Amino acid sequence: MKLQGKKILVTGADGFIGSHLTEYLVRELGADVRAFVYYNSFNSWGWLDEAEEQVKRSLDVFAGDIRDPHGVRTAMQGCDVVMHLAALIAIPYSYHSPDTYVDTNVKGTLNVVQAARELGVERVVHTSTSEVYGTARFVPITEEHPLQGQSPYSASKIGADQMAQSFFASFATPVATIRPFNTYGPRQSARAVIPTIITQIASGADRIKLGAVHPTRDFNYVRDTVRGFVAVAECDAAVGQVVNVGSNYEVSVGDTARLIAEIMGRDVEFTCDEQRMRPAGSEVERLWADNTRARELAGWSPEYPGMEGLRRGLAETVEWFSQRDNLRRYKAGLYNI
Repeated sequence: MKLQGKKILVTGADGFIGSHLTEYLVRELGADVRAFVYYNSFNSWGWLDEAEEQVKRSLDVFAGDIRDPHGVRTAMQGCDVVMHLAALIAIPYSYHSPDTYVDTNVKGTLNVVQAARELGVERVVHTSTSEVYGTARFVPITEEHPLQGQSPYSASKIGADQMAQSFFASFATPVATIRPFNTYGPRQSARAVIPTIITQIASGADRIKLGAVHPTRDFNYVRDTVRGFVAVAECDAAVGQVVNVGSNYEVSVGDTARLIAEIMGRDVEFTCDEQRMRPAGSEVERLWADNTRARELAGWSPEYPGMEGLRRGLAETVEWFSQRDNLRRYKAGLYNI
């Protein structure tokens, strides 16, 4: 199927990846998008408030709560395709308040697939995460890798993934699951490691506070992740499948930090901040995506691959965070769980 001419609901449209996806759908596909944003008394649309006026004028914005089945069903009425990104994602906060992760991630996904089934939606793209794999037992990680809930967050996402998959198995609800690996880029929350490094350096710090620096990650620039959503949504063969979206490249957190400092032209010291460390059994030591299925099934491949792509993506990310109006949104001196 093609997304042109379809009415598309994006849940979590106010967030980091969701706002980039919403803008991409409007700007580059000319899609008719209903943006599901988290209701708040400030009438904030999150990052969509910063979108170009042309994009904002074209949006059909629905303010609600993914935990409310009635609101989710109302938002989905008249939509052909659902891109489901709404979730709680911060791993440290999941240690603090795990119950909210079950309500938002598991129950929220149930609300989406239940409404999609009742309304006869043509396609649901459910968002997973590489964290569901836990520490790699083999690399690169294929979609057949065992799932390991090493944090309440990852456990809730495993539950959400299984809920989505169960609706395909039980009711033939047309669900495809995209599993992005370690997305980064402009607008990302400072609870993620790359914005943490950039904002501290950009704010003038000489000693950069980090957690563990030895784990490896498969970092992906946000534009590649967004392109992955579109590719999976348009791929009929992806229905009922899980599709990894990753660069098929691993790099340690420490090497990434040093690359960022090099790009920013700063000589800094990296120090371990104990409060940023995950519990030993909860740390995911290694992530490295096998993206064969995305390439062969959906025709997707990264535009920012390998070390060269990481350097380009980081340079664009640094440029955005270094702008004064963007940097002032972040509390670089505080640990954000």
